[in-house]
Amino acid sequence: GKSTLFNRLTGRKLAIVHDRPGSTRDRRYGDASLAELKFQLIDTAGLADPDKSDLTKRMLEQTHRAIAEADVLLFMIDAQVPLTPFDKELARELRKYSKPTYVLANKAEGNKFFEGAKDAVNLGFEHVADISSEHGMGLDALYDFLQPHCPVEDLDEVPIAKPLQLAIMGRPN
Repeated sequence: GKSTLFNRLTGRKLAIVHDRPGSTRDRRYGDASLAELKFQLIDTAGLADPDKSDLTKRMLEQTHRAIAEADVLLFMIDAQVPLTPFDKELARELRKYSKPTYVLANKAEGNKFFEGAKDAVNLGFEHVADISSEHGMGLDALYDFLQPHCPVEDLDEVPIAKPLQLAIMGRPN
């Protein structure tokens, strides 16, 4: 879901997308856009339930670096399953950063009722949207959230030195 959204917003297949969770192992950067909004997007491995392996520790370190670098966080959950205790733990962790955070309940395609999408509001973030990374559904709500955070380049002014940076994280799904 995270890498699929990354590829959709960058307009290129820069991130590996696979049915098996955990395909992304490090950070991937890409220039992205949504309508006229321009920003830099960081795809992450996500925040997996930590184990003792060196690989998991490195993946978590990469994700925490991306969170620290980002101006805005996109917290992706799976709309098709109820919230897990780990989703709630991740939400608590992300709130510590005090950065604008948008919860994306992914895999919410169609007009079906999904438990995870309904429960997403219980994570304690003001902004929540049902989306489908694969089908591009719900990106209008993401646009509405990002628009106030994106600097507008005035053609008569000096170009913006640093674009808005967004990091996508959540459980590997």
